[in-house]
Formats: sequence, structure tokens, C-alpha cells
Amino acid sequence: MATYVLVPGFWLGAWAWREVTEGLRAAGHRAYPMTLTGLADRAHLAGPDVGLETHTADIVGLVEAEELHDVVLVGHSGGGMPVQQAADRLPDRIARVVYLDSGPLPEGTAQFDTNPPEEQARLRALIGDGHLLPPPEWAPATDPNLAGLDDTALDLLRRRATAEPLRAATDPVTLPHGGTVPAALIACTFPVETVRQMVAQGHPFFAGLVGADLYGLPTGHWPMFSESKRLTELLDRIGRALPTSVE
Repeated sequence: MATYVLVPGFWLGAWAWREVTEGLRAAGHRAYPMTLTGLADRAHLAGPDVGLETHTADIVGLVEAEELHDVVLVGHSGGGMPVQQAADRLPDRIARVVYLDSGPLPEGTAQFDTNPPEEQARLRALIGDGHLLPPPEWAPATDPNLAGLDDTALDLLRRRATAEPLRAATDPVTLPHGGTVPAALIACTFPVETVRQMVAQGHPFFAGLVGADLYGLPTGHWPMFSESKRLTELLDRIGRALPTSVE
């Protein structure tokens, strides 16, 4: 069986992985869902100095404290950046990085940089002088990323999402060891064939996935809610395919 560390995307905590965690454990795996500093039950820690390095240290700290090895390290959305950095710092502990509707960014790039200029300006105006990035409105009529979410899931997101420490989005990715851990991508909002073409064309947001295993899970951007069973099955498949097994 495999060992999974599950890192949520922006605005979420370990609670977002509940159904996936239960499914993986029922299949015999070990699963560690995470809440990063400054979010959910740790929202009281969201100071202006909390950033990408803080969240990377959260992941590294869990892996080391729990003495985990051969880890399948899963990063959803914005969680892909601290996952990418943590894998770079712990290459001997990580068997596979799984980017869930995410991907490894080029070194020196921040998540904020991936937004078009007009969106960056809108977000800067919304944030003002603060240090927190507010969650979206979770309005399905205007957001195709919410495809597949029913009213219950949307209500859960509206109740439980918390503001994201801004520096998690604005700090650039740093990879002092070269970031060579094997990777996989589960594409949800992009057709997997489109991703395959972008990898082949050397698109900067997908260039780090050369040689990675690519899987398609067509749904919105929040598959732990919209397709939790199919997501669990894919993660189970990835874990069982690892060349080594966990004791």
C-alpha cells in the first residue's frame, strides 16, 4: 500500500480531503490530509510573513515528523507550489508528486504571475494594503471552474473557505536541488490531450511535466468535491503503480 500526503489548494484546509482520505484508507493506504499555516483551523496564524516557504516547511515538517517514506505527495491547484518545493527539498522521501489540476511552475515564477494583468490588477485592488487573498464568491453562474458542484458542495465551500495568505501566491518558486522527483498530473479543467500538446510544445507552465504520467478527470477545478470517488480511484491507481511499496 502507499502513503499519501494531501495538500489542498488556496482557501481550503484538510477538511476538503475528507471523502478522498476515507476512500484511500478504506483501500488500505495511509493518508495524511494537511491544513497549511494560516488556513481553516490554523487561520489564526495568517500573519503577513506567512508565505510559500512557510507552507513548504509545513509539508516537510509533516513528512519528517511522521517518518514517512515513498510518499505520494498530492498538490491541488495552488497547493502545487509548496508541494513542488517540498519534493525538491526531500527527494529521498517522495516517490511521486501528483499535481491535481495544477503543475510545476518554472523556477522564479509565482502563482500570481500566471494571472493576466487585468486579473492581477483586480486582485490587488481587492486586497488593498492587506496580506490576505479573499476566497471567491463560489458563484456557479459565472465560474466554469465550479462545474460538477452541487448546492451542498457550494454551501460547504462558502461556509468553510478562508482567506489565503497573500505571499503563498506572490512568492516565487525556488528549487535549489533541481526538482527531479517523478511527477504525474491529473487534469480536470484542461482536456488531457491539450495538456499533452502543451507539454510537447514546451509551454512554460507544463514544461516540468516532460516524462510525467498524465491522467484525465474531466470536471471542474474542485474534484475532491465534484468527483471524489473517481479521484480516489485515480490516486489509488497511481499509488499501486509505484515501483516500491511502503512497509
